[in-house]
Amino acid sequence: MHSLTYPQHLARQAVLLLTVSYLTGCASPAPVASTTSCAQVSYPVYDPAEPINRGVFAFNRTVDDYALAPVAHGYKYLPEFFQQGVHNFSSNFSEPKVFINDVLQGNPRRSVNTLGRFAVNTTVGIVGLLDVSDSLGIPRHTADFGQTFGVWGIGNGPIVELPLLGTGNSRDAAGKVLSFLVAPLGDSDTVQTLETINMVGGTVDTRASLLPLTDSLQQLPDYYSALRNVVAEHRAAYVREGKEGATTPPANRCAEGGRDDF
Repeated sequence: MHSLTYPQHLARQAVLLLTVSYLTGCASPAPVASTTSCAQVSYPVYDPAEPINRGVFAFNRTVDDYALAPVAHGYKYLPEFFQQGVHNFSSNFSEPKVFINDVLQGNPRRSVNTLGRFAVNTTVGIVGLLDVSDSLGIPRHTADFGQTFGVWGIGNGPIVELPLLGTGNSRDAAGKVLSFLVAPLGDSDTVQTLETINMVGGTVDTRASLLPLTDSLQQLPDYYSALRNVVAEHRAAYVREGKEGATTPPANRCAEGGRDDF
């Protein structure tokens, strides 16, 4: 396989950034039934640019309504084993970045847990297509740079809504960009191919799992504020989870099944 030229590589990385950022921003709250048990936001959501944010949100919603959501609905009709394989692969591919954040948060127990899962699932689990670790009693947790910044005590900052980058506070937005820049598995042709598969498959899989909430929130009078507040509640609970350092996400966490999709 020939190597990409530098301009081609930059263009490809830009497309991947837009894809994953759109996933984690526009389309990533949790099922509505679980939001009542989320940690309530103990601070006012700071949205000084709300009029501008709402305009950008309208654009993002159009993209979701006519592109990503329809694909996610179709994906739900695929065989269960196929969907589970996509989910397992995507989750396993993200483990190296989870490990980095576990280390940065100063949590050796979570670090060992993540490293063990990645080693077992990548080998015995056939590049992560099978989740062998769960059956061995090694539960999965998630961590990202936004959570790490929160554990370090960095404040949320104002709400920002960017084209294709979605809704979130400034701290988490910075975390998304940093996550994109970090490549713990290197930048070989093989890794780039796996990364592309992960971005496409993981985006659709996560969007499909979150259809119940977005469908419910869209029925409310103000979809923008409802989504913004759910994201804020979820991230507050997620940062608190990082500070507690548990290797098993609490059952009542905002994200379905303990997943973090924001």
